[in-house]
Parts: sequence; structure tokens; C-alpha cells
Amino acid sequence: MRDGFIKVAAASPKLKVADCEYNGEQILESILEAEKNGVRLLVFPELSISGYTCGDLFLQETLLQGCEHTLEELLQKTADLDILYVVGMPFAEGNKLYNVAVFCKNGRILAVVPKTNIPGYQEFYETRHFAAGKKEAVSVILAGQEVYFGTDILLTCSDMPEFVIAAEICEDLWVPDSPSVRHALAGATVICNLSASDEIATKPVYRKNLVSMQSAKLVAGYIYADAGNDESTQDLVYSGHDMIAENGTILSESSLYAHELTISEIDVKRLASERRKTTTYRNEREGYQIVPFSMNTELTELTRTFPRTPFVPSDEQKKKQRCEEILTLQAMGLRKRLAHTGCRTAVIGLSGGLDSTLALLVTVKAYDILNKDRSDILAVTMPGFGTTDRTYQNALDLAASLGVTLKEISIVDSVRQHFKDIGQDETVHDITYENGQARERTKILMDLANQKNGMVIGTGDLSEMALGWATYNGDHMSMYAVNVSIPKTLVRYLVDYYAGETDPKTEAVLKDILNTPVSPELLPPENGEIAQKTEDIVGPYELHDFFLYYMLRFGYAPSKIYRIAKIAFAGEYEEAVILKWMKTFYRRFFSQQFKRSCVPDGPKVGTVALSPRGDLRMPSDASVSLWLNEIENPEA
Repeated sequence: MRDGFIKVAAASPKLKVADCEYNGEQILESILEAEKNGVRLLVFPELSISGYTCGDLFLQETLLQGCEHTLEELLQKTADLDILYVVGMPFAEGNKLYNVAVFCKNGRILAVVPKTNIPGYQEFYETRHFAAGKKEAVSVILAGQEVYFGTDILLTCSDMPEFVIAAEICEDLWVPDSPSVRHALAGATVICNLSASDEIATKPVYRKNLVSMQSAKLVAGYIYADAGNDESTQDLVYSGHDMIAENGTILSESSLYAHELTISEIDVKRLASERRKTTTYRNEREGYQIVPFSMNTELTELTRTFPRTPFVPSDEQKKKQRCEEILTLQAMGLRKRLAHTGCRTAVIGLSGGLDSTLALLVTVKAYDILNKDRSDILAVTMPGFGTTDRTYQNALDLAASLGVTLKEISIVDSVRQHFKDIGQDETVHDITYENGQARERTKILMDLANQKNGMVIGTGDLSEMALGWATYNGDHMSMYAVNVSIPKTLVRYLVDYYAGETDPKTEAVLKDILNTPVSPELLPPENGEIAQKTEDIVGPYELHDFFLYYMLRFGYAPSKIYRIAKIAFAGEYEEAVILKWMKTFYRRFFSQQFKRSCVPDGPKVGTVALSPRGDLRMPSDASVSLWLNEIENPEA
């Protein structure tokens, strides 16, 4: 349970309709198996002790007594287990019969939650047997224990305050005003759904979409346990379609017609963080009965995966769709700015590197959307002390293949004069030596834009902004920054995608640019090759993008990011290397906020962005001490 990861499971065990003793044995087997796998919350299907398809047998006293006796035995046999499980059964209270979810732990019943929406249409006849549950929790006796009974009950973990459980049953999910909406607004982060959804053609896809969407709407974990294929097939077939979802993502899903445990880990701290950021997410706990419970908080073994490049979809088809979508977003942002300002010329510093290449491709797309002549795009290559033949030639070839206007202006003489003016020794390759070149290039671009009724298109990306890897008032500045919310790992995929969609000549140039080391080229080359490789200095961008994503998107603490980074990059980076670059990331992220506080306009294209006008209101002089202190002992 540490770091907010709760191992949960859904089970659809074998059963015999109306054979409570047999069903109890199968349920116990699943509980023991789940407990052995470290599961802390286990959900069974609707009416799992009796079977869902008992029909009018639900009205027999013998069946009701059999269910209660089986529940008593389950409580006795699981009294020493640190697992909370939820079983379904019929429950008679007063003059009514209810379809309920029974929460059990350590031999005690924590709560009994009745179904709210009772279907009586098409193949469903539940209204013949069951009454709708009421919201207000009242005290009842079940299996010799006094317990709360009602729909509006929250089970809260005293050892993990973010772990708050509520329940709804089958049809409750399918109606417009699902009880889970109310539960989530009251604070439930995990919803248990005990279900018996019969199978018909195409229904699994719809059901999966429904569970996924409900978890997204609620910003919650959702555990869906479905009746299995041992239910009566007199008229219907059941498949045991179990699912675990988290905020719109299906974490785990069972095979149909199987009796396997479906296991994953729901991150309740991540859900709580997401809700805190969403100011429209209300707190409405009035009228709810709170039932506390406790659990051991040992380290949860994780089975869910964490992609190394969270900004990039792993599925190839989705990756192509996402790349086209992002390029269009960038281009449409620039299109609006060009049309609004009436600028004729787009001015871009073209280095032959990845970022300026992407900025040029986006600008070309924007010009095509506007039906403007590409020749009005002015690509400026400005060779200096660190420019290599490879990047220089790629800049020339790319401009020619895309049909834009190319202008070459060497900065060597002007930078030397500047160094002379300020007394900078050209043989001293310090930060003044490097930044002087970057600022000279920006000055040229700005003046050309004035001269040509143009606009300087920024090339810097999200990763560079996060690390402050940009020269203040140099490449840090532009008139519209099309790459400002594109992380470096995604820049590469966007350029690669464009290469696969364009003509052979342009593709060949783009492929060589993709194979060129990332560098600002501000230091003289060695034997004609790039001497200054960015990732040798600040660290691998795939690590920094990983840290950035989980820090800003979900508010993960450094120790938690370190934990999942070790999983994601196992076999790629040693733990000490991950820790080294994580320290670099946090130091630079905090110390370089002053550059992000005054970045130019640019389009947001993903869930993580650094604009001070929207996504990151952070003081430039905030201390990094808390974060670095945690990194010093991340596994404490």
C-alpha cells in the first residue's frame, strides 16, 4: 500500500446455482489465492453466494438461510487474513428482500450495501424479487453481527486516507444517475461493482467502454466483477467479464468464460492528486455513514507497467494518429497567430537539429492550411564556431526539399566583434562564449522579422524549458513558440512520423537529422564531429521526460518516481544512474523557473505544459530542499 498503490482483484469463481455451500468453498479458494498474491481488496460478482440466476428460489427461506450460513463460515475462515472482500447475496430485512454487497474483513462485516436500480425489462426480472435500497444507512443484524445497511456508506482506510471505498451493483452502472457519481463526490476513490451482466454479441466492447468511461468521469478506480459461465443457461449465457479501471484506463481485464483472478494496482494517491487539481470536483459527504478499517502498509509488489516514454503511445496505430493530431494542433495554433497579425513571413533559425526541424515542418503545415506560398517562410542558417558540416548540410537540404526560402548568415565575425567589445577571450569556452552565440542568432532572427514583416517562430521544446536548457533572451525567446509543450522524446517521433508521410527526398534528410546527436553546437567540433552532446551534460532526455511527466501530471513524490523509474528502465539504466539524473532534474527544474516565467505564447497540445499563464504558477525563487532531501533516501 505504500505510495498509494492498492493491489485489488475481481474474481468470478466456479459456482452451482443455489448451492451456497459449494459456492462458499469456491469463494474461499479465490480469497486465499488473492491473499497469497498480496491482494488487499477483492470483489466478487452479484449474488455470488447463491448465484444470480436462482429466479423464484430467492423467495425460499431455505436459500436465504443457506446464504447467511455460508457467509458466517467465510467470516470464520478468513478472520486472520488482511484482505477486504466483497460478496453478493440476497438479504431479507423487514418485509423486503434486497440484492446486497457485503464487505468483510478479519471476520467482521463492515457494511451491507443494497442495489439501488432494480431492472425489470427484457431478460431481467429482478423487480419480481428485490426491492430498491435506500440511501440512509441504518443498523441491521446479519450473520449475528450488527452492521450498517444502506447505499450511502464509505469505507475509509485509517492507514491510507486516500483509500475510500463505495459500492454499486450491476444495473447501477448502466443508469444515467449512477450511485457511484454520488459516492465519488463524497470522497470514494475506489468503486466496487458486483455485477451479473449476461453476454450477447458486441456487448463486451460496450461494457468495457462503460467501465472505462465511468472511472474517467469519477476520477476513480473501478473494480467490475461479473457473473461467470456457471450461471444457469436456461435463457442466457454469462461470461465472467472482469475489469479493473483507473481514471479511464483499463489496467487489467479477464478473458471471457474463464475463472481467473483479475489483478492490478490502483493508485489512490494519484487519483486524489488529480481530484485536487480539478476545482470543479466537489466534496459532498453529507448524509454518508463512514466506516473505518485498517490495513498493513507494506510495500505492494507492482504488476502494472509504466512506459518509458509516457508522452508517446506504445501502440503503433495510436502513435500515428497522435502524431498527426499534435502536428495539426501546433499548425492550427500558428495559423491563427499568422492570420491575426497579418504577418507575411515566418522566420525560423534552422540549425539542422531536431527542434528547429519540427518547427519548420509545423510552419510548412500552417502555411499549407492558409494556402500561403511556402517561399514566404524564411529559414535562416547561422553557422558559428560549433557548426558541423553534417548539420549545416542537412539545414540546406531540408529547406530546399520543403520549398522554403533559405538565407545563410555567418555569426562568426559579429560574435568575435561582440567578444572584443565586452573583453571576452575567444579561447575561453565558458557560458559567455556559448550564450553570446545564441543571443546573436536570436537578434538576427528578430531583426529579419522586422525587416520582412515577419514573425520569429520558436524552436525550443518542453524538455528544454523544464531543464532550463536554453539561453535567456537567446533561443529562449521568440514571437510564437510552436514546440513549447512538446517533450524531446515526442519531438523525435513527430519528425519520424512526418518522414514516413512525405516524399523520398525530404524523408532522407529527416532520417539523417534523426540520427544526429542532440547538441546546441556552441563549442568547436572535434575532428569535424559534434563535440557538445546535450545528453552527456544534462542526462538522457527519456529519463527527464519520465520524471517530468509523473511530477507534473500526477504530483508524484521523488521517491515514488524513483520506484517506478526503476521498473520502467530496468536493464537500461542502473539505479545509481537514475538517481543521479533525478537529482539533476529537480535542481535544474527549480533553479530555472525564471526562464519559464516569461516564455512566449505557444499552443498546449498535451496534459503536461509549463506555461506560466495556465499550467504552472510557480515562484522563480522556490526552494528545492524538500525534494532533494527525499531523493537522498528515496526508499526510506
